[in-house]
Amino acid sequence: MDKRIGNIHSIETCGTVDGPGVRFVVFLQGCPMRCLYCHNPDTWSTAENQPMSVDEILTKLDSVKEFVKGGLTVTGGEPLMQYDFVSELFKSAKEKGIHTALDTSGIVFNPENTAPVDKVLKYTDLVLLDIKHINNEEHIKLTGHSNKNILAFARYLSDNNIPMWIRHVVVPGITDNEKYLKELGQFIKTLKTVKALDVLPYHDMAKVKYKNLGIDYKLKDVPPLTKEEAIKARDIILNAMRGSK
Repeated sequence: MDKRIGNIHSIETCGTVDGPGVRFVVFLQGCPMRCLYCHNPDTWSTAENQPMSVDEILTKLDSVKEFVKGGLTVTGGEPLMQYDFVSELFKSAKEKGIHTALDTSGIVFNPENTAPVDKVLKYTDLVLLDIKHINNEEHIKLTGHSNKNILAFARYLSDNNIPMWIRHVVVPGITDNEKYLKELGQFIKTLKTVKALDVLPYHDMAKVKYKNLGIDYKLKDVPPLTKEEAIKARDIILNAMRGSK
């Protein structure tokens, strides 16, 4: 497949939660993770959905550029599954002076072969890194995968002076746990390029989507996290980052 053609799930022209400012957000098709709380299960399949070229996407962005002052964010799914395409898209965006952000779980990072990821990072201004769970065993239960390469990716970004925002979804009974939240804060404290922390409260608004797709929603009995609980969780992480008890 032409590396300037991507397998696209959808596009949001004026996103406000995927990086700084109002942004043009491209959702890519395909993800190896099976997070129990995923709100985009329709992005899991790697089957061809909507092929689009780099030029087509940037033309769409250009048509709304007076509204999109923040830049371009590529998310998914897992965007690094299409690293050649994202690299070409970000390279062309940078040539136009457009800020680029990569929203990733880091799951495809391989410490033994960083070349594929390096192709993308070369043109990436900001990484939005989703850390699903700090505990490896619990991470496997939650996503079906180990978190070892994800945490290695966070360290790699830090060691290479690449700015990142850490994102963490707080789920009652799973990640809403003081011990794990403290451990997450202690890990983030070791990273030198973290510019922001997004603590995201779990919600169950994807239930209908799962039903329509014929997929069993495993967390149907888990209540959404309240705003107060999210604030408390964020404070625990921040206190651990500061070294507070």
